[in-house]
Amino acid sequence: MADGPEAPETLESLQARHRKEQRDLVSRITQKKRQASKKTRKGVNDECERLEQELNERQARELSIFNGENPDEEPALGQEEDAADAEEGQANGVAEAVENLTIDTGQSQGHTPEQNAPKKKKNRAKERLARRAAEHDALVAQAMVEAANMPDLREQERTRMAQHFGKYGVEVKEIRADGHCLYAAVADQMETQGLGLKPRIQVKTQEAKLPDYKWVRCAAADLIESNPDDFAGFMEEPLEVYLQKIRETGEWGGHMELMALARSYGVRINVLHSDGRVDKIEPGDNVKGEDDKEIWLGYYRHSHGLGEHYNSLRKVS
Repeated sequence: MADGPEAPETLESLQARHRKEQRDLVSRITQKKRQASKKTRKGVNDECERLEQELNERQARELSIFNGENPDEEPALGQEEDAADAEEGQANGVAEAVENLTIDTGQSQGHTPEQNAPKKKKNRAKERLARRAAEHDALVAQAMVEAANMPDLREQERTRMAQHFGKYGVEVKEIRADGHCLYAAVADQMETQGLGLKPRIQVKTQEAKLPDYKWVRCAAADLIESNPDDFAGFMEEPLEVYLQKIRETGEWGGHMELMALARSYGVRINVLHSDGRVDKIEPGDNVKGEDDKEIWLGYYRHSHGLGEHYNSLRKVS
């Protein structure tokens, strides 16, 4: 027998889910900011603000749909306050009526102006804002406690990575986390080992003075462009668009670009992971073993707040 239709979400379950989503986001944001360095802090803060805005907009939209409203229609002036006031109207109305009651004892002539003055009306909008601020602060405090109890993945990864350096006779050269890290790390390896930045193939750029990482970007793009069938299966967009991103933007590089660079420079690229695994990317059968040239990179997943990162691993002299 087929299962019956799923029960519709109630207001209570919707609000409970929204609170959980807010707690999860605060915890995620707190963890990101703890892992951010001075160089990545601005980017992390911008990303966190975007995530918070997106969650708030989506939850507001879901609540509007639940209430039978059109989320794309602008509310009339004062409509939002009126809806919130209606929720408190009955309880506050009874309370105010009780507070405003006076008992005629026959001595009303002796009442002072302060006693006869009407009660000051409460500012419900301010009360709502205060409650929301208190709830938000409570969520932040809870998320900070949870984050404090979470393992420091960044420090753990760096510690584990350093434990493998001695085995391979390397030491880390920190590379700036700016989207060019893979190419800058390869450039550092090629230069410090005296291999030079000129690839085995002819780079098509006409610019004489380029940053080192830019030469490496062009070398990767030219190799892929010259051998499109070898790389088309890895792409999710047209070749021309992908090559433009490699040459002219700060788009991150990955395994495909390392494959292209190994072939372009005729070197073996060794990528060390924190668990001790080493990915060996060969230059290809036609140049494999040529002068037995190789370079070393370190791959990090947690050490930088914006995501994956590559450092150069220089040979210890």
